[in-house]
Amino acid sequence: MKRIALVFAGGTGQRMGAQIPKQFLQVCGKEIIIRTIELFEKNNQIDEIYCVCIESWIPFLTKLLFKYEIEKVVKIVPGGKSGQESIYNGLKAIKENNENAYVLIHDGVRPLVSNDTITKCINTSMEKGNAVTVSRCFETPIISENNTTISKIICRNEMYTAQAPQCFKLNDLLMAHYYENELLNPYEGIVDSCSLMKKYGFECNIIEGNRGNIKVTTVEDLFNLISNYNFNDYNFLMELEKKE
Repeated sequence: MKRIALVFAGGTGQRMGAQIPKQFLQVCGKEIIIRTIELFEKNNQIDEIYCVCIESWIPFLTKLLFKYEIEKVVKIVPGGKSGQESIYNGLKAIKENNENAYVLIHDGVRPLVSNDTITKCINTSMEKGNAVTVSRCFETPIISENNTTISKIICRNEMYTAQAPQCFKLNDLLMAHYYENELLNPYEGIVDSCSLMKKYGFECNIIEGNRGNIKVTTVEDLFNLISNYNFNDYNFLMELEKKE
């Protein structure tokens, strides 16, 4: 089966408060969405890429793909009213050309996932049927039932945060979306693909991803992203200086 990345960037980024959708903001001279897509373009296990985008921004994204010589993108699909609707649109587009495939669902504003994490996600999916990238919880997780005092402290050794990519077989994920859309209020309480799949009885396997694999949601996240790229550029310059 093919291994396909579905990069979704259908949101308007209201929490960011920028004048343009956050996926099209530039970080160190390059748009976030392009930095994300390039990770899958360069991974030799990824066969194809599908993108989901705000419909009015599709022409602009098309120009960016040409500018940066992205070759694996097969199709750009209009987004839906929510993240899950956007993913469903992308999955249906993939199904038009594939009987089945391993599909890696990834946020268009998560450009710091490592090549190793992508490969581990693919390999685990091929071995066990699916894989969800997670990060260990390094701080103490608490529950507050009244938002004022601590109700319960949870052992952090058992706690992870779900991230991306999340990889499932195309037909499995499509089936879950199909049944969900039969409900009166589809996607209520569903925050990502693994929560949807768990709802319909699938056992989801976890793989530990790289630290720093942030999703750019707030201005603070954007600052962290800029700092990361500037730090990498600084290290690169230091290495060049050593060679002189």
